Amino acid sequence: MIHVQLPDGSVKSFEQPVTVAGVAASIGAGLARAALAGRVDGALVDTSYEIDRNATLAIITDKDADGLDVLRHSAAHLLAYAVKELFPDAQVTIGPVIEDGFYYDFSYRRPFTPEDLEKIEAKMRELAKKDEPVERSVMPRDEAVKFFNEMGEHYKAEIIASIPSNEAISLYREGSFIDLCRGPHVPSTGKIKIFKLMKLAGAYWRGDPKNEMLQRVYGTAWFKEEDLEAYLRRIEEAEKRDHRRLGRQLDLFHVQDEAPGMVFWHPKGWSIWQEIEQYMRQVYRDSGYQEVRCPQILDRTLWEKSGHWENYKDNMFITESEKRVFAIKPMNCPGHVLIFNSDLRSYRDLPLRYGEFGSCHRNEPSGALHGIMRVRGFTQDDGHVFCSEAQIQSEVVAFHRQALKVYDDFGFKDIAVKIALRPEHRIGGDEAWDLAEVALREGLKACDTEWEELPGEGAFYGPKVEYHMKDSIGRSWQCGTMQVDFFMPGRLGAEYVDEDNSRKTPVMLHRAIVGSMERFIGILIENHAGAMPLWLAPVQAVVMSITDRQIDYAREIQQFLKKHGFRVHTDLRNEKITYKIREHSLQKLPYQLIVGDKEAQAKTVAVRTRSGEDLGAMSFDALLNRLNEERIARR
Repeated sequence: MIHVQLPDGSVKSFEQPVTVAGVAASIGAGLARAALAGRVDGALVDTSYEIDRNATLAIITDKDADGLDVLRHSAAHLLAYAVKELFPDAQVTIGPVIEDGFYYDFSYRRPFTPEDLEKIEAKMRELAKKDEPVERSVMPRDEAVKFFNEMGEHYKAEIIASIPSNEAISLYREGSFIDLCRGPHVPSTGKIKIFKLMKLAGAYWRGDPKNEMLQRVYGTAWFKEEDLEAYLRRIEEAEKRDHRRLGRQLDLFHVQDEAPGMVFWHPKGWSIWQEIEQYMRQVYRDSGYQEVRCPQILDRTLWEKSGHWENYKDNMFITESEKRVFAIKPMNCPGHVLIFNSDLRSYRDLPLRYGEFGSCHRNEPSGALHGIMRVRGFTQDDGHVFCSEAQIQSEVVAFHRQALKVYDDFGFKDIAVKIALRPEHRIGGDEAWDLAEVALREGLKACDTEWEELPGEGAFYGPKVEYHMKDSIGRSWQCGTMQVDFFMPGRLGAEYVDEDNSRKTPVMLHRAIVGSMERFIGILIENHAGAMPLWLAPVQAVVMSITDRQIDYAREIQQFLKKHGFRVHTDLRNEKITYKIREHSLQKLPYQLIVGDKEAQAKTVAVRTRSGEDLGAMSFDALLNRLNEERIARR
């Protein structure tokens, strides 16, 4: 007898092995129709999976997050099926699920066109309506390599050849299409109903620029039509908020080929940068950090000792001088250890906190660069805490509260906290990793904070807490991090004298709140659609004259506000006031201050907000009070 325990604690018993679909059918016809996959003893499987032992089982339907992933994975296969039907000479490569959708990469003799995309989507709908079963089979690795080579699918054969020879290869067939895949998939193509192909792009085979450029087709799939429509509205809104477009429109920054992955900051964009940097400097001071500055280029031997050379050298820019090899720093931590090592430290000095707006460079692939969100040269609000093991929890608590306060000041209220745990490729032993992971959990527990755990996603030198902010249109951005590192200080010879006069190695905590300044500014631009809150706006107000008679008065208002620390411009051009209002509205300035003869005589100013609200005439003091209140509140 086989006993299958369901999520509600009830048990179904069967005399013979039973499939997931069979268990669903035994519960009810409705569940049998709704079943997309199953989770047996925690592992995600197809509905055709046969349970031949006592096990736990959860039936996956469209109400489960796993169900949406299964649907999208199956939609990727349906996409490949459609492409092979329309373009038999195309070779399929890989097609994973991504956030909000999926993609599939193809090798084909010419680039796909938007017209091709329409044909492919139409073919997908035609194939979905056939409701063909999706069937899993298993084949020995070498036989699978031969099978795909004979089909002319040489990319698939190459993937399979890289798999250990003792592993069985799982294949999925729907109609005439067969693909390599771990699965699981929906039971039949008819389950894939609500989908749309989104765009075309290029992608190098296996992400290597030395390899062939493939055709990437992106798509999205949902269970409900209204969910698809909501997603398309979000995409449309995101395009309007694209920081690259707004950066040009608002004259904030630009990038160009002479410096790929580097940012040319214009005066207005640099104003935003300076506001954020000075704000973060105050956070450093309030939190007991001492600001430091380290060299940009450091000898290779340092990076070898720290572990970066072995684990990160492909992302480092290398240079030579006088027969010595140097690397432009991709991160600031080794330099901070050298500052710690420059003097004899005592346990009384701990925790010792260093902060740096450190300029770093990483050799990112050109295809991965994206405006100021993904760059090769960037600056971090980087900090490192040297402390004892007993001090880790209190430092995690202090940082957590500090980070949430900063995000709130920038207008981000919805923050998801995650702990990224030890990766497969790492330095140090499990005992130290256990201590580090427990310390992070205990710190968050002390803050009464819930978190999600991400197995395998920690840095090679330590686990980390991640802070994911949700923006005004629901997108999530990972910015802040707190990492526990038991290894780098020891590798670089960091020591302090303990209370008993013994030498101890400090623990090193790596922390950042906004992370990359470039990326954070890009996030802010998109979050606010370029309409920055008053305290961050490059130009906080513009004073506009109606005629030449008010020029001196307009300048008087400008000087008054500048004296109180506001960034104010004047527009004294001989243009219609309606033209000026429209032009400055496009620049998304928080306030427009209009002066005519009436305002000049009364010593007032007519005030309009960015939203178009007319606040009427205000005295200098009333205007100043309003601006000060808004600036202090960081609205």
